[in-house]
Amino acid sequence: MGQAREVLDRMTETAVGMHDVDAAVDLYSDDAVIMTPDAGKVTGHDNIAEYWHQFIDAFPDGKYEHIMKLESDSTAVDEGYFVGTNTGDMKTPTGETIPATGKKVRLRSCDIATVKDGKITEHHVYFDESEFMRQMGLSPQ
Repeated sequence: MGQAREVLDRMTETAVGMHDVDAAVDLYSDDAVIMTPDAGKVTGHDNIAEYWHQFIDAFPDGKYEHIMKLESDSTAVDEGYFVGTNTGDMKTPTGETIPATGKKVRLRSCDIATVKDGKITEHHVYFDESEFMRQMGLSPQ
């Protein structure tokens, strides 16, 4: 196992498994960038922490189920499902608050992380926003 795989595994376990967003953010470089379908480009530790908190805090029982793990050179890729129950309010990237719905979601996702010197420098997060909203009961079936 290479460094990229090790760091992405630690980030996923720390943020999603242990719900310790602040420790997970320490795995990102100071100039790290996350690209997301909902918030777009997120940079800087404070903004990265805010992005992860809005999601992790809304699903306190959340976990990640891996389907596939890949690694090539300095890049690690995860494909899997985020599974959790929305029991906490969720702040959207636009600043709105979505009250907890009590709905359980099983959302397929893909993460691609580039690692340099033991830190994530670039992280692309992919998931279907429409499917997420449908499972949350916030859009038509």
